[in-house]
Amino acid sequence: MIDYFASLNPVTFFNALPSNVAQGMVWGVMALGLYITFRLLDFADLTVDGSIATGGAVTVVLTVNGWNVWAALLVATAAGILAGLCTGLLHTRLGIPPILAGILTQIALYSINLHILGGSNKALSVDKYNLILSSRNITGAIIAAGLFCAILIAILYWYFGTEQGAAIRATGCNPAMSKAQGINNDNMKLIALALSNGLVAMAGGLLSQFQGFADVNMGRGAIVIGLAAVIIGEVLCEAILGKRANFATRLIFVVVGAIIYYIVIGLVIWLKMDPNDLKLFTAIIVAIFLAVPYLRAQRKNSFKTAGKRSAAALKNQKEEV
Repeated sequence: MIDYFASLNPVTFFNALPSNVAQGMVWGVMALGLYITFRLLDFADLTVDGSIATGGAVTVVLTVNGWNVWAALLVATAAGILAGLCTGLLHTRLGIPPILAGILTQIALYSINLHILGGSNKALSVDKYNLILSSRNITGAIIAAGLFCAILIAILYWYFGTEQGAAIRATGCNPAMSKAQGINNDNMKLIALALSNGLVAMAGGLLSQFQGFADVNMGRGAIVIGLAAVIIGEVLCEAILGKRANFATRLIFVVVGAIIYYIVIGLVIWLKMDPNDLKLFTAIIVAIFLAVPYLRAQRKNSFKTAGKRSAAALKNQKEEV
């Protein structure tokens, strides 16, 4: 045990922190997209595991074939929008349940991504192309990813304050009431799913640039990472701001949640734990943060707590008398 702790070098962990932060910000873009469906629309969308890989594949292939990297990223975002629309149409027009609709689109995207890449993966050299961000320049990657997150949060904050954005939120909050108010719930779901997967595909394009390649399996487990970011961010936002939290701060904390998640993953790697257990640790982290709000609510509403409050109130009354 002493030899194990002696082998751990804190400098190694702190040197890896900037890379973890940059990667967390890139995944924060993906988490913002997932927040739209998971929290605002209340739609369990599993398309993201496929659409993030689609965004990466389209970005890499177009960049390698001479496209401007910004144009390639824009097309990748459009590809994600189409993927979201496919899931939305399967659900709204064909009556397929949300989870199954997302799974069907995700499975279809796996084959589509193989065709786009022309194989299982494709490299993207930072030396040959002028990329938006790269792991070779961590400081530049943090700045670029931070700007992306800030701009997207500002746009989402504005958009969901508009009439259409409010209609999407109403659809997720109370579909029956929103329908009674004349809102077309199916159209709102289509718009939200398209917007969500567009952001996810954009994150895939940025991620492929950061890591220098696109892989057909790069989206495996993306839904869990996105959920971890959303849940961690919500718990921290509630703990720090409480009732003062508004929509903008919640979006900010979603990105913060993604950064914290990757710092924790970096800590796990630094502790020299088996890399095969990363998914297990991810599941444990998500489970813990999911349980915190529930356990906190249970503690506040328990009979034991209610009894203590009643006893304290009775004691105060006696003292006043």
